[in-house]
Amino acid sequence: MDIIYYLDRKNGKREIEKVYGARALKLLYGHDWISKLVGPVLLHSLVKYSFFSAWYGKWQASVKSKNKIEPFIREFGLDPLEFLEEVSYFKSFNDFFIRKLKPTARPLALGEDVAIIPADGRYLFYSDLSQVDGFIVKGEKFDLTSLLDDADLAAHYAKGAMAIARLCPTDYHRYHFPCDCVAGKTKIINGWLYSVNPAALKKDIHIFTKNKRTLCKLATSSFGCILFLEIGATNVGSIHETYQPDVLQKKGDEKGYFSFGGSSLILLFEPGKIQFDQDLLAASRQGLEIKCLMGQSMGKALS
Repeated sequence: MDIIYYLDRKNGKREIEKVYGARALKLLYGHDWISKLVGPVLLHSLVKYSFFSAWYGKWQASVKSKNKIEPFIREFGLDPLEFLEEVSYFKSFNDFFIRKLKPTARPLALGEDVAIIPADGRYLFYSDLSQVDGFIVKGEKFDLTSLLDDADLAAHYAKGAMAIARLCPTDYHRYHFPCDCVAGKTKIINGWLYSVNPAALKKDIHIFTKNKRTLCKLATSSFGCILFLEIGATNVGSIHETYQPDVLQKKGDEKGYFSFGGSSLILLFEPGKIQFDQDLLAASRQGLEIKCLMGQSMGKALS
């Protein structure tokens, strides 16, 4: 499997991603003869189905899985001082995975005209989708109609701005509202549960439009109507919404969380509504994901 590089927004350095579950990903999406022979069979007969994720999720929620927590923290350099609860509080690995953080761990960028990063993750940013060609796989267009399951909605956002977040198993897995808004009900679009790791996306960019996902409209006074999508992935059969629909949500309020695994968020903005921060756009122009933290500035309103 190819090395995954990303840009760390905090230090401005290019880093190599330490991948959790790298052996399994190499088997499924690598280039050696074993993966070519066995990988596709496993991928299509096992990994994409929800029962596999449900079974694996039950193991991660078991009491025995608690033994994985401290080694995981050490291996991936997590800071327990950020956690709202002590490490001893978690009864299973999934309890730890869906942990809450202290409010001071993720301060929010101030300003009514400033939208924040909604979740910890590795991001790509595009100001105008109509000008983007092959942003993950050269020559492959992103199918917005399939993603949204709505041709009229896709046409409305065809020249809009998009942010894609890839949450790794090592990340904080709760996601938040990017600005003050009234969030409607979340619609579920059923699909498979393929991995959203870059190794998988380079094999098939259309994974985003095949996977189980949600769609929620955020009505805002400064950023127009934002589409907020949560994308399920392998071992993330459960997308949990914790917000109350049709009431005012403040910037940084929790919208929901993912159970164990890797997963993605996609935010779509109407044309001419947001100017993403320049460092975020610069990273995407280089073809690099940029690691951002929830609460950091994402961009400013244009109207």
